[in-house]
Amino acid sequence: MRLRHPSGRIVHLSCGLTAATTGNLPAVVAQLDTYGAVRARLGAESLGVSLWLPPALAAALAVESRARTRLRAELDARRLDVVTMSGAPFDEGGGETPAWNEPARREYTLDLARILLDLLDEDAVRGNVSTIGIGPSEGWGEPEEKATAGILRRLSHGLADLAWQNGRAVRVGFQPAAGRVLDTPEQTVAALSRIDKDRLGVCLDLGHAAEHWSDPAAGIETLTDAGLAIVEVRLSAVAGSTTGAWREGLDRLFGRQGPLTENLTLVSRAPDQPVEQIAGDVAYLLAELAALGLAPENEPCPAR
Repeated sequence: MRLRHPSGRIVHLSCGLTAATTGNLPAVVAQLDTYGAVRARLGAESLGVSLWLPPALAAALAVESRARTRLRAELDARRLDVVTMSGAPFDEGGGETPAWNEPARREYTLDLARILLDLLDEDAVRGNVSTIGIGPSEGWGEPEEKATAGILRRLSHGLADLAWQNGRAVRVGFQPAAGRVLDTPEQTVAALSRIDKDRLGVCLDLGHAAEHWSDPAAGIETLTDAGLAIVEVRLSAVAGSTTGAWREGLDRLFGRQGPLTENLTLVSRAPDQPVEQIAGDVAYLLAELAALGLAPENEPCPAR
């Protein structure tokens, strides 16, 4: 769903498909049926979805153009848009191994980038893939750091090649999380200080920031002041939430000085949510964003 910020910039709102039920292409299409029904219930012209694909399926789709064409057709039939993909879970159980000191993580991420380039709308200039916060902090030392640095350089080169071949770019966002190399804003800045900042950045989970950062708004400034792009923001279902910490982060990202990101993904509460619950969560978040001045692209921005 394309939202227009008062600045005139577009923000893409997507719903994240869960990792538990998308192990093969028919299962992915079955989930698309659910989100097509959500779009219809909301009365929206289109709805964004953030796909997750397991490595074996991603590897197959990356080399099978006819399968990618079929998937794009299934999305178009339901008026669903894709600008983001999740590469954080690595298996159907939601596991996050391997870490970024292993080549398998780079290969998987590049497969997702190849697929995404064929799923983007014709007028989209770039998309993004989210991934884990480098690796587990426990036991992470100099050998792991050196291996990761080399793999990230090769990831950047791979993304540059795809951009040259396709005329459109894919960025990768690393997600801070508890127990990962990326956790606090300061740890995130330190770990990503030498990356290619044009192609790599941060995928920010506002729930993590609200729970673990003393000041989410200040933490966001720490990232951006260091030149790190926030390529995607992820937010768990918020309807009925009483905490204001995630709202402070939302305001810093999408308030008058923003938007600081082009992509916002609403994460499902649990697998197999009913259509009415997903639609309710989307409507709730749209109301929060409307308070910040964002509105569907074909509607005027509300006054603040």
